Amino acid sequence: MNPSATPAGAWHARPPRSPSAPAPAPAHFPAPAPASVPDHGSPPGPPGGWRRSLRRTAAHLGPVLALYGTLKLIGFTVFMCLLHSAGDHRTKNPRFGGGERPWDVLATWDGWWYQQIAEHGYDPALVPVPGATGLITLEGNSAAFFPLYPALIRLTSETTGLGSYGAGLLVSVLASFAAALGIYAIAELLGGRRAGLAAAGLWAVWPGSGVEWAVYSDSLYVALAAWTCHAVLTRRWLTAGLLACLAGLNRPTAGALIAAVALAALLALYRRRDGVLRPLAALAVAPLGLLAYLAWVGHRMGDLSGYFTLQSGAWAHEWDFGVQTLDVLTSLPVGHRDYLFAWPFADLIAVAVVLLDLALLPLLIRTRPPLVLIVHTVLTLVLVLGSQQIFSNVSRYLLPLFPLFLPLAFALRRLGRPYLFGLLGLAALASGSYAGYALFELGVP
Repeated sequence: MNPSATPAGAWHARPPRSPSAPAPAPAHFPAPAPASVPDHGSPPGPPGGWRRSLRRTAAHLGPVLALYGTLKLIGFTVFMCLLHSAGDHRTKNPRFGGGERPWDVLATWDGWWYQQIAEHGYDPALVPVPGATGLITLEGNSAAFFPLYPALIRLTSETTGLGSYGAGLLVSVLASFAAALGIYAIAELLGGRRAGLAAAGLWAVWPGSGVEWAVYSDSLYVALAAWTCHAVLTRRWLTAGLLACLAGLNRPTAGALIAAVALAALLALYRRRDGVLRPLAALAVAPLGLLAYLAWVGHRMGDLSGYFTLQSGAWAHEWDFGVQTLDVLTSLPVGHRDYLFAWPFADLIAVAVVLLDLALLPLLIRTRPPLVLIVHTVLTLVLVLGSQQIFSNVSRYLLPLFPLFLPLAFALRRLGRPYLFGLLGLAALASGSYAGYALFELGVP
């Protein structure tokens, strides 16, 4: 009998044992059978046990996947309709937001590079642009794009027979669902099932989410980041370290995630609640992917800082302590467009995202979330906002800030499901414009 399941007072209702009565024999559990002697005579497990387990899992996670998929499909359909009705993509370069059909746009910009890597591999080099003296002094090179996503495109293509476009889209879509489940799992752990559903829905409609179903690596990175954080929260340290290592092979901003895992592991070591080996393993494994790729690129280029030199010289993407971010934030509100890489409509959306994230950050801190979520969020914000870049990228670069969904999810869980789904549905309709069309056609994703 489980004492915690016994009604209060039931123990006191029993008559006391007489001192002269013999003490009850202690309970004994049957000894386990020796591992070396299989018990072939034992009856098989209950028939259909795995089916029941599968049904329970589907009943638990099915609504999450259905909600995310429905919202995403609504936004994606609106995005395609806007492309078709505007028709501007037909007159643009197929590498830069153009294409014969609306869905060709999904594999432009960075998507073109990922397909090239999947089909032809890398050739890291620092090649000067003849006579260039401005911001762009080096030719673009595939080494600027991390290898995990194109490697999965190549693997999927060879496994399924799809071309690099179809394989890349398949990887992104599957990864987006994995990210939705990871975000749901974290929010459910901290705030219950309704908060989890709301958080997964916010992932579908957040500004920048147009790249989730495109030939871009963002869905894969967010999936890895979410499940890394969940592994830390559930104290599965080796899993957290391995996932952070993979994230480091996908995006340079994984440095924020790796630092978050490292600090959480150091805190666990200080508190001595998970032993020594497992947190140390996470601490050791987490940075290996990022460091290995940067070292390989540097070796091939003959310059240990080759990756950062390439980013600066070919894309004008470099650390500037937030100078450009401040320039954009002070120029757009007064109608000035003389800042670097101006795309006014998409930049306005990016500014709104920055202000929203900065407003949500203290609300997140107020909920006192685990350390790994705070460090990951703050460092990602610092890395993105402290860099010079095409500012319209920012809404996409800030997609990994899924912990900021938590304050909103905790508020939205108070709504009934019809109201919650209706609100998210309206956002999904609008996301076809602000998260899709504006990003790919009115800016640079």
